[in-house]
Amino acid sequence: MTTPVSAYFHELTNRQAEQFAALSELYNHWNQKINVISRKDMENFQEHHVLHSLSIVKVIQFKPGTTIMDLGTGGGFPGIPLAIYFPESSFTLVDSIGKKLRVVESIAKELGLTNVAIRNVRAEAIMEKYHFITGRAVSELNDVIRWCGKNVSGENINALRNGILYIKGGELDAELARIRWKYKVYDISEYFPEPYFSTKKVVYLQK
Repeated sequence: MTTPVSAYFHELTNRQAEQFAALSELYNHWNQKINVISRKDMENFQEHHVLHSLSIVKVIQFKPGTTIMDLGTGGGFPGIPLAIYFPESSFTLVDSIGKKLRVVESIAKELGLTNVAIRNVRAEAIMEKYHFITGRAVSELNDVIRWCGKNVSGENINALRNGILYIKGGELDAELARIRWKYKVYDISEYFPEPYFSTKKVVYLQK
């Protein structure tokens, strides 16, 4: 399969292309030591993790100076791919599992990412404000709002108003019916035709 990033994002600089190309080898190396992501998923790493994370790029182009908190980043998704794509935005990758974060921190350094900060805490403990919160299948949308709705800044600098950009799969109607924030759902399959994305969405939540 053609590397999805280069296939769908022709505007990458040489530096970004090199960083994206290095991801598979870096994660494969670390995954031999620590189970950062499912080992059976490594065969589809670029599609299931990197391209999946970059679906947010199809929803918004972060302006320079945008601050983003990546909730429950786990192995660094969607935070690391987004940090590569948006080098002039700042990303704070948050997770309560220190073991995985140490791997993510090492990968960020090996990639030369200077726009990534790591926080080994629960999201509820973070008081700083960010333009956007990102995340991927951590929990239900209402929980995400409860944990980090307080962290959404009131200072808007992007075309899309500040909020939460959350990647989820499956049937979302019941979850969406329970939330009080405004929302818009983007079908990832409209951007990437691979079967894996047929039920995947980016949910934009705004106060």
